[in-house]
Amino acid sequence: MAPSKSYRLARRTFLRGIGVTMALPWLESAPVWGDEPSGKAARDSQPPMRLAVLFAGNGFHRGEWWAKGQGKDMELGKVLQPLAEFRERMVFIRGLFNAEALKGNIHSSMTGNLLSGAPLASGGEIRSGTSFDQIIAQQYSQSTKVPSLVLGCERSNPGLHKNYSMLYSSHISWSSPTAPTPLELYPALAFDRLFKNTAERGDRSVLDAVQIEAAQFRRKISANDRLKLDEYLNSVREVEQRLERAGQQGELQGWRPTFDSSIVQRPADGIPQNLAEHMRLMCDILVLAFQTDATRVCTLKLNNDHSYLQFPHLGVEVGHHELSHRNDDDFLKVNQSFLEQLAYIARRLDAIKEGEGTALDHSVLMLSSSMLHGGHDAKNLPCVLVGGGGGQLSGGRILDYLEQPNRKMCSLYLSLMDKFGIHLPAFGDSQERLADV
Repeated sequence: MAPSKSYRLARRTFLRGIGVTMALPWLESAPVWGDEPSGKAARDSQPPMRLAVLFAGNGFHRGEWWAKGQGKDMELGKVLQPLAEFRERMVFIRGLFNAEALKGNIHSSMTGNLLSGAPLASGGEIRSGTSFDQIIAQQYSQSTKVPSLVLGCERSNPGLHKNYSMLYSSHISWSSPTAPTPLELYPALAFDRLFKNTAERGDRSVLDAVQIEAAQFRRKISANDRLKLDEYLNSVREVEQRLERAGQQGELQGWRPTFDSSIVQRPADGIPQNLAEHMRLMCDILVLAFQTDATRVCTLKLNNDHSYLQFPHLGVEVGHHELSHRNDDDFLKVNQSFLEQLAYIARRLDAIKEGEGTALDHSVLMLSSSMLHGGHDAKNLPCVLVGGGGGQLSGGRILDYLEQPNRKMCSLYLSLMDKFGIHLPAFGDSQERLADV
């Protein structure tokens, strides 16, 4: 889909250094989004909308994914307890499903079209549909440095399961029907993609590369914006330092490309040994990406469907897929750790002030899975939204479509795309918006 609106990146949006382009956060005294002030300056200088989609494979605890009531009095099941502080800014959605996902009744056939509702090719062939996050990414591709950021905490599985490719279980974001969006597993490489123009290797900090221009820019903005800029630069430095410490301690596999010309051998691919730190770094990178307007669309796959991840940091050393069938306290503990990632992102975004609101007010965060629980129930998909959607999304609500005629996930996606200025007549298997979203 071609963008319906033409965008041009303003020169003042970035700090630049050798090999580095660093986008700036929203500042009141500088129109860092859109063009320099002209007829439409007020609109272009407003904070942009962002979309983040988080995915947790294998569903959730059979008896603890629920919500009752509304507003501050909303009651939450144990899985959703980490979101308690955001209950007034949360929409709990019940009853939606993808009809095409019911055909195979296995993990791959339920996951590959989660965000598109498209029919899936079987027999090892790869064909799904462009996911709604990538439709939005294409809309903003000329506005941001990175069209979309697709992050993962478990590597793709290229195998075949009951006549369906396991790639469907490993990817929720699809740039085209035959191309899953490239998945970044290494926090250091995801970080570099936001700020660096090349993949040269070495040890120089991105902040060191832009410090001269940062000092010059700082003199041109208000005192309040100087505090905001300093806070942002400190958060970038903190993530850099954590990446460096993790590499030194052997906690993250992979290499850290920077600026020096010295050769660093790239270790073999592998899953980071410290899963908790890996997930948290990915959450921090997502927040940085939104804070800097490096991208406005991000998906974070916490694990695959049919996942083999274990969670020793939680005292759980059983593979996630097996846990989902046990449906015990260990599974609940892992579920809560996934929801804590969403709560952490929401908390971080809510701490970023943008005009009269926060970055969370200008975002839509969505968390879902391809099944309600480990029993492969895809007729009622778990779905929760957090954030203000630029004033277009009211929280503190439960929307129950289980007995409604329109129960299509793609109807939700049509409604969400409307909030990003993308008004399609149809998407996937739906031609109708979802009421009340």
